[in-house]
Amino acid sequence: MSSGAEYLRQSRRLVDCVEAQLPEIRMAARWFADTILKGRMVHLFGSGHSRILVEEMWPRYGSFPGFNPIVELSLSFHNLVVGANGQRQAMFLENVSGLAGRILRNYDLSPTDTAMVASSSGCNVVPIEMAEEFRKQGIRVVAIVSKRHSNRSQSQRPDGKRLQDFADLVLDTGAPVGDAMVRIEGLDTPVAPGSTVGGCLLVNAIKAEVADRLTRAGHPPLVLSAGAVVGKERATALFEAAYDEHARRLARLYEKIGLEKGVESRTERVPGGGVVWEPGRGQTNPARRRR
Repeated sequence: MSSGAEYLRQSRRLVDCVEAQLPEIRMAARWFADTILKGRMVHLFGSGHSRILVEEMWPRYGSFPGFNPIVELSLSFHNLVVGANGQRQAMFLENVSGLAGRILRNYDLSPTDTAMVASSSGCNVVPIEMAEEFRKQGIRVVAIVSKRHSNRSQSQRPDGKRLQDFADLVLDTGAPVGDAMVRIEGLDTPVAPGSTVGGCLLVNAIKAEVADRLTRAGHPPLVLSAGAVVGKERATALFEAAYDEHARRLARLYEKIGLEKGVESRTERVPGGGVVWEPGRGQTNPARRRR
């Protein structure tokens, strides 16, 4: 068997692994659909190459609004490999404690939200803390990991906890230890990873189940579709409408940032006669500054 054929054979095994998780996939889809039907968003996070699964979920052809892709370039911009913005820096930052909290400080989260966090090893600090922070906010977390790889890997957290420890549901990409799936005679290290294949199978199966639930609930999603399928005008209209809906949903994640319930607004004079408003939470007044 050729090496390419071996990779395809291994990939078919990943399909079987994902298919065996259909009950869990449907559970994740039910949670996600409930969030979307309530006007909120499903938060998606992946650092490193797990960013691919975030982009696979939204936005791309066959996808629809309701998902908030959280992709930090400092953790996933690999194009230059070395030098400024290189892979070494990204791998270092992926294990900086506290970064996840600073990322989520940008959003007004709600227990109505749900989240998906992807990490092949489940052992790097930022994705683990991302799930931990979501859970602190009462948000259900679906983790996507490669279980065999994670179980053989060492957590970078001092307490040894992994992404799975902060997840309400764990899905397995089916990839082997080390991710790479093909052994070649004369080469002592395997090649051709499988976690992206397994991960994309998982997220698209979830996506299909979510679309089914939204449609049966009387709210069919606005799916980004190709002109070759629906015609150029319809495709353009769908893209514009879907992006507009995404913007409206996203606006809800920003409108109450930094506001605390029960804290009254206060104003104070600043040099030159201006007035600055000191924000609290739960108020409708936007922070403003007059000169």
